Amino acid sequence: MPALSAPAALPRFRHRWTAVAGLLVLSPISAEYLIGYGESTGRPLELLAGLLILAPLYGTVAVLIREITRRTGRGWPTILLLSAAFGVLQAGLVDQTLFDNEVDADDPDWATQPLVTLIPGTGVDAASLLNYVGGHVIWSFAAPIAVVESCAPRIANRPWLGPVGVGAMVSLWALSAALIFSDSAADSTAGPAQLIGAAVVAIALIAAAFTVRPARTQSSAKAPSWWLVGGVTGVAWCASQLLPATWAGVTVNVVAMVVLGWLLLRWSRRRDWGRRHVLAAAGSALLVRAGLSFLVEPLGDNVDFTVKYAVNAAMLGGVAALILMAAHRLRRQEPSAC
Repeated sequence: MPALSAPAALPRFRHRWTAVAGLLVLSPISAEYLIGYGESTGRPLELLAGLLILAPLYGTVAVLIREITRRTGRGWPTILLLSAAFGVLQAGLVDQTLFDNEVDADDPDWATQPLVTLIPGTGVDAASLLNYVGGHVIWSFAAPIAVVESCAPRIANRPWLGPVGVGAMVSLWALSAALIFSDSAADSTAGPAQLIGAAVVAIALIAAAFTVRPARTQSSAKAPSWWLVGGVTGVAWCASQLLPATWAGVTVNVVAMVVLGWLLLRWSRRRDWGRRHVLAAAGSALLVRAGLSFLVEPLGDNVDFTVKYAVNAAMLGGVAALILMAAHRLRRQEPSAC
């Protein structure tokens, strides 16, 4: 792994720690709260209290992924691969939900559907794999990183943490992961082979993250409008959330994500591709997730739906305001960008 040498001069403390705090909070909100599936959706104070655990669990990883990538001079392929690695670690080793195939009959319909996409010999459901690991890649880490960097464009390519800050993030994550592991391991059905397999996959993804580098060549073709990028990615994110948990749904989902990845890679190599395009792709992911929350029935029997819809609306409004602020800041920095 490349050395993480401290830069000669970090950005001003206030600027970089405002960005770090924003990512610490946006990552868990995007991962757990925007879709509105949790029983605490109808209890705003409980949502706030939950950030004390979720921010160290998700937010620190998002900060560290971004920090490692920027310090080593790599780009979005590294961010996505590291996000996938931590997604496997989280779902396969920390909370071990990847191997939990039991359902509670008292849960809503979306949580009690029979698992029909079990991968033989692994004990892993393919639809759940896409939901957990793919969800971490997009909503836990990549999209929040892109949006927060867009809010701080002047320091987006620079490290935000010194050695003490990096150590603090690692310590907070380790503590929160240990708490979650101790709570879930006793009830876990995962066997040693499954846990070892998850660890091997995570290590392979980390190794791949430090092998790939951004493409140096650039196409002379003009990049599409960032509105088009946001529209195409928004449709793809929406489809990934609404497709049924069947082999047909999983197949279509995988094909759609591969095609979307190919399109984004191709577009990103064109001239005039910039941070507005990245914000459009990431912002559409957050907007879709927040918008679909109105259709999701939360877990639990004691949810006040009036409060739930108010929380959903507040989340959607907050995401929209954040994206508009990021777009405004990018426009001020890049006034000629289309």
